[in-house]
Amino acid sequence: MHPERHNKPTIGLVLSTVPRYSETFFRNKIIGLQNNGFDVVLFVDYIEEGDLNFPCSIVAAPDFGGNLLKLFLNSCSSIIKSLFLHPKKSFKLYLLDKRDGLSFKKRMRNLIVNQFLLAKTIDWLHFGFGMLSNNRENVAQAIGAKMAVSFRGFDLYLSPLKHENCYDKLFLKDVKYHLLSQEMKEDLIDNKISAYKIKVIPPAINIDFFQSKGNHTENKVVKIITIARLHWKKGIEYTLEAIHELKQNEINFHYTIIGDGSQLERLVFAAHQLGIQDCITFTGKMSQVEVKKQLEESDVYLQYSIQEGFCNAVLEAQAMGLMCIVSNAEGLSENVLNGKTGWVVPKRQPKLLAQKIIEVINLSSNERESIRETAISRVREEFNLQKQNKSFENFYEN
Repeated sequence: MHPERHNKPTIGLVLSTVPRYSETFFRNKIIGLQNNGFDVVLFVDYIEEGDLNFPCSIVAAPDFGGNLLKLFLNSCSSIIKSLFLHPKKSFKLYLLDKRDGLSFKKRMRNLIVNQFLLAKTIDWLHFGFGMLSNNRENVAQAIGAKMAVSFRGFDLYLSPLKHENCYDKLFLKDVKYHLLSQEMKEDLIDNKISAYKIKVIPPAINIDFFQSKGNHTENKVVKIITIARLHWKKGIEYTLEAIHELKQNEINFHYTIIGDGSQLERLVFAAHQLGIQDCITFTGKMSQVEVKKQLEESDVYLQYSIQEGFCNAVLEAQAMGLMCIVSNAEGLSENVLNGKTGWVVPKRQPKLLAQKIIEVINLSSNERESIRETAISRVREEFNLQKQNKSFENFYEN
């Protein structure tokens, strides 16, 4: 049962797909909004088997893939819907795109591919990642909704390198921005975005699930762990070089990497070349329950990313009482307070990382316990779902 709505806004959230099991940040946000009386409509590019069980209304884009006949038929269907089901919204989108100087061809393309976004009456159209707003900068205004965009790190820092000037039109629009860290806010202000249009809402975790058992028993073999998609931005190759340094210093340890991705083969080969394959386990993906068990059995958590918006896994590790060592990539230095709740090491310097790991391993029990208690307390107070839900409620209502 949802509480009485009292005219709460309807939120249209735009994502590529229905949030997967591992994408707890979107799932938690949607459930939190619903529990606070908001209606949520999820707009996605496609639906997979089982997605229809997701607990909110879903609108999927037409499938423009496949053969030319299918493309032609779906394009015609979108044009007909635009003309007969949403004529005013469609005409307004056409005129707004024309005002922005788009060619006739691009205006028609935008009408066709964005038609599914015109289907619902909503108060906010919120793009879950920056690049999802590309070629959709006028849709919110066309349907009479306010526009919001979330930047999560990769899309703010790397997408403009791959797609030059991709946010030029977006930054001229009336948009409210959601960011994960203060550093990201400063970077957005550098793009001439007014501070009052920016709201920093960091990630949150389920503190009732990720909860330390209390007294932490140190292992005879130091158990080190990382939870990450195997992508170059996670800096795992630098981490492996640091692990090599530990082995050279005859540290008794084992390193577990949870996650999968395109870089698995490369990383396994790197471990082989560094002569550390006997010290490392690549587990692949794990369920949340399995991840929690691994954290319970570990001592040190590493997140030595090259680029990182914030990182929920680091919050989970702190909540579980691990000694956390991270890089200084974007939001990580706000996630972990250096010397208070963990340690921040400059990125791309594996020897420094190795030195810090050895230093942490050699801390006294009292020093480790002080860090552990401070980290657990801070995560529980600052990064809980209730606080995040309230922040998003204020985001849409104020």
